[in-house]
Amino acid sequence: MALRITFLGHSGFLFDDGEHALAVDPFLTGNPLAKHAPADIRCTHIALTHGHADHVGDTLEIAQENVATLIAAYEICNAMQAKGLESVEPANPGGRIETPFGWVAFTHAFHSSSFEDQYMGMPCGLMIHVGGKTIYHCGDTGIFSDMKLYGEIYQPDIACIPIGDRFTMGPELATRAAEMIGAKIAIPIHYKTFPAPLLKQDTTGFTPTGVTVRELEPGETWVVE
Repeated sequence: MALRITFLGHSGFLFDDGEHALAVDPFLTGNPLAKHAPADIRCTHIALTHGHADHVGDTLEIAQENVATLIAAYEICNAMQAKGLESVEPANPGGRIETPFGWVAFTHAFHSSSFEDQYMGMPCGLMIHVGGKTIYHCGDTGIFSDMKLYGEIYQPDIACIPIGDRFTMGPELATRAAEMIGAKIAIPIHYKTFPAPLLKQDTTGFTPTGVTVRELEPGETWVVE
């Protein structure tokens, strides 16, 4: 089974197994590096790591256009329902949701989470099983030792790791995180979207031992067999 991984830029992805497609953190409008518009996205599900605007992004428009189900923290789901979104699957860290494409499990992340001046629950990482692969999207977070435990439990094939510094780990801490998680491939995220000093502009310093770094450009699709 082939899995198509399209990097939407910043922390956003589209994971497409040929039958179902999951968009994660679809921040397109206002993203200076995005190659897609919200109308370009075709998906059956959307998952959010937390409530910040650069992650919620165009969720409402994309979900309504595709009649897609939102998978997110309880408070985010409530907020989107209040805006007219009908199909939601709320969860919290430690929980797991079965889906038509596989499953999504929620992990801890150390960050903050708010949207339009409202508290949006705990920030999360996402462990996603789709297309026969397990992907750990760390969300926005600093390094923490349970990343090693998550790697041992879920054995992800791919880890999407923030490296931009200031609001998340920088490259050096992200290097240690990638080594602890133990996925064979690490995709750097949450960098270069906004100018320095807000975010690091390249992957310099992100050099995990025993892990292949797969840098994707916004709009690029990688087909994983």
